[in-house]
Amino acid sequence: MQPQPPPPTADDYLDLSFKAIVEQSITGIYVIQDEIFVYSNETWAQFFGRSRSEIVGMSLRDLVPPSSIDYTLKMYHQRIAGEIDSVRYITPAIHKQGRIVLLEVHGSRMAYRGRPAVMGVGIDVTEQTLREEELRQARNDLQQLAAHINQERERQRALFARELHDVLGGLLASIKMNAQRVQRRVNDPALTEIAADLMHMTRQAIQSVREMSEELRPSGLDHLGLASAMQRELRQFAARHALQCQWDTSGTLEGLEIDRATSVFRIFQEALINIAKHAHAGKVWVSLRQEEPNQLSLEIRDDGVGLAPGPHRSDARGLLGMKERARELGGTLDLECAPGAGMSLHLSIPVTP
Repeated sequence: MQPQPPPPTADDYLDLSFKAIVEQSITGIYVIQDEIFVYSNETWAQFFGRSRSEIVGMSLRDLVPPSSIDYTLKMYHQRIAGEIDSVRYITPAIHKQGRIVLLEVHGSRMAYRGRPAVMGVGIDVTEQTLREEELRQARNDLQQLAAHINQERERQRALFARELHDVLGGLLASIKMNAQRVQRRVNDPALTEIAADLMHMTRQAIQSVREMSEELRPSGLDHLGLASAMQRELRQFAARHALQCQWDTSGTLEGLEIDRATSVFRIFQEALINIAKHAHAGKVWVSLRQEEPNQLSLEIRDDGVGLAPGPHRSDARGLLGMKERARELGGTLDLECAPGAGMSLHLSIPVTP
């Protein structure tokens, strides 16, 4: 009579349960010893387009492209030597069909059959990495498009400003001169009144053209520089909104190209518009400094109501456009504010790109 095998113990059932979990795992599981795969579950093998029996016995050099094998072996030997306990990174791998797949692996040192080995888990992140790269590229394209739109907008503004000043301004000046000639030659009181009224309307039109031209493209930027243009804008803002405004500047402000100066001026304008619309402030402080040879700093503070926190706070004050301009300039734009405590905006950019 054949002896009966002993009944399975609880440990046997536990081992079988763990084996089933490993084999059915949607995560790849592997063991590497002497740079050779000595174990692989089915999921890990499928990442390479192979079966378990094909993977076992293959070397890291067989499955990692030459451009990455040195780093992969370095990570492996550092864990084997105990220099690091575990490491997580993304590595390219060679699929059986010859294409490259990207695997995110997390491996740790362990003892396997009495000798050091690396046991790890991995997932295929090829599609995820490609989507992330496409998203980064799309974001970069959008940023470049936004920068191009801003540059084109400024070019069009400068063109329209010149046309308004030179063409329409010239026509209005001619009309004004002719109206003066008529006014000097007529003796009829009714015609004299009409000529005087025409002169008045012409002067208003010329002033409106100057203001529109200045709004489109501040002449001070091209002729006097950024600091003078900003100081003039601040004076007009103070008079327009009956606010106390303090201006402070230091440094030579040298080396700033006109395109970069224009972007800084537009950020400054947008900040003043936001203060006028939302802040309910009584005082505004503006500081423009060239703190280092290649670092320009602009700070704008007010004593208004501040900005309440919320999911739309960036949209509430037009900050997105200002932040995008700051990013185009290679700088940063920071906002400090609290309800009832006013707001402080700080722009820092390199003078040269």
